Amino acid sequence: MDDKTRTELEAAAFRQLVQHLRERNDVQNIDLMNLAGFCRNCLSKWYKAAAEEKGLTMDYEQAREIIYGMPYQEWKNRYQTEASVTQKALYEAIQAQAVH
Repeated sequence: MDDKTRTELEAAAFRQLVQHLRERNDVQNIDLMNLAGFCRNCLSKWYKAAAEEKGLTMDYEQAREIIYGMPYQEWKNRYQTEASVTQKALYEAIQAQAVH
């Protein structure tokens, strides 16, 4: 497979992932972090870093809006719930294991 085709396929898969996360606004970022080790905010940071590698200026909030499909604060107000004690404890335990 040539590089152009690979890049096009990767871009299509990424767009599908972002669309899926936009549709699954019931899935909280802490759940994504606990299960997969990344969340929408991670994708936003990676997107921003990729833009900067190409010489584009982008701030974190712009990248978040691309990933969330709306301003982050709006998404947070609509969909984010308070993390449970269990979710927080699992997150802390995973983070503690990752930092040895």
